[in-house]
Amino acid sequence: MKRGGILHPQLLEIVAAAGHGDQIVLADAGLRIPSGARCVDLALTCGIPGIVDVVKAVESELVIESATVATEFKEWNPVVYGQTLAALSVEPDVRPHRELMDDMAQSAYAFVKTGECSAYASVV
Repeated sequence: MKRGGILHPQLLEIVAAAGHGDQIVLADAGLRIPSGARCVDLALTCGIPGIVDVVKAVESELVIESATVATEFKEWNPVVYGQTLAALSVEPDVRPHRELMDDMAQSAYAFVKTGECSAYASVV
């Protein structure tokens, strides 16, 4: 049995197989996942696990080279935005949600859906 860190087998596989430049989207519960995309759904109930918990877990197992969040995250959800930034080891780029969605649909290596139910709380 694994002693600690990420225990969810599909999430662990995604993290272990990620390479330089692979984009993993840590998504809130409401983010639309493109059809056919590689996705792990961690959501149990609204808020569990939250985006901050998932960021911390992934950060403990993976070198995060860069991050991007939606402009709307900071505007609509400042408390969770601040907690998420505190959990990241890098300063994220900020882009409009629509622009970010279009890029994610085409270039994301995988999506990890959390139970986060607050607005725009996703990190690429």
